[in-house]
Amino acid sequence: MKVIELTYPHTLIGNQQPASVSAIGFFDGIHKGHQKVINTAVSIAENEKIDSAVITFHPHPSVVLNKKVQHVKYITPLQQKKEILKDLGVDILYIIKFNKDLAALAPQTFIDHFIKGLNVKHLVAGFDFSYGHKGEGNMDTIRAHAENEFAVTKITKVEMDEEKVSSTRIRKLLQTGDVEEASNLLGRPLAAEGPVIKGDQRGRTIGYPTANMKVDSDTILPKNGVYAVKVTIGESQYYGMANLGVKPTFTPEEVKPSVEVNIFDFHKDIYDETILIEWYRFVRDEIKFSNVEALVKQIAEDEKEIRNYFEI
Repeated sequence: MKVIELTYPHTLIGNQQPASVSAIGFFDGIHKGHQKVINTAVSIAENEKIDSAVITFHPHPSVVLNKKVQHVKYITPLQQKKEILKDLGVDILYIIKFNKDLAALAPQTFIDHFIKGLNVKHLVAGFDFSYGHKGEGNMDTIRAHAENEFAVTKITKVEMDEEKVSSTRIRKLLQTGDVEEASNLLGRPLAAEGPVIKGDQRGRTIGYPTANMKVDSDTILPKNGVYAVKVTIGESQYYGMANLGVKPTFTPEEVKPSVEVNIFDFHKDIYDETILIEWYRFVRDEIKFSNVEALVKQIAEDEKEIRNYFEI
């Protein structure tokens, strides 16, 4: 997959770009609704024997448009988004920098510059996609702005349990720890990736050594607690239990949550290696125990429950 990063105004010459069928949207999460848009573009491109593309934006518009928002955490941070799109068979990924100049563009100017100007021959978008200044362009106006220079396919709302599949819905589920339903909407397990760093090494002293993962600040995490997880290290995958939180039994003053995972039946040194954690099930809230013995007893119960869940 070819990745092209653009800032307004870009200097690409439209007829020198490969003709494409392009899906457009922010696509945070690349959930089942997003996948319908993207897969439709890929399928049309295959039929028309031209490239498939995705046009997306970074950072999230709220960082630019809402003064109260300084930083956004993503369901799929940019690198993870790239990997998923590549797996979906996308040929070209255009990443447009979202800034005040872009936000101020008239809808027609946006279409002329970023759709016609990228030699898009067929644009695929969700029913609620909007573009241009204050979102004045939408799927009702896009055919007029296309001026017969490209075709348009509108994807209708994707629902599960009679409710729209959306990034907002997934974020609400993560706030309650419901990673199972979030993963159902995503069509894959919620995941976080990062290097293993040195922690306080307390786990090994109580019989449960853990790998402490450094999570990128752009990654959204579920609520604090203990989770059943799968861990990918290189080409191998393992089961485990992860604690996401502040470890109140030992560090009651800590406020910044950390991720540490006890990998079942695993005894290798993996410091500085990158691991991928997939969140499968919320087991319990993180709580402060009266003593270490009570904590160890509960961890043993957690392990038993998680092994039963994974049937191992």
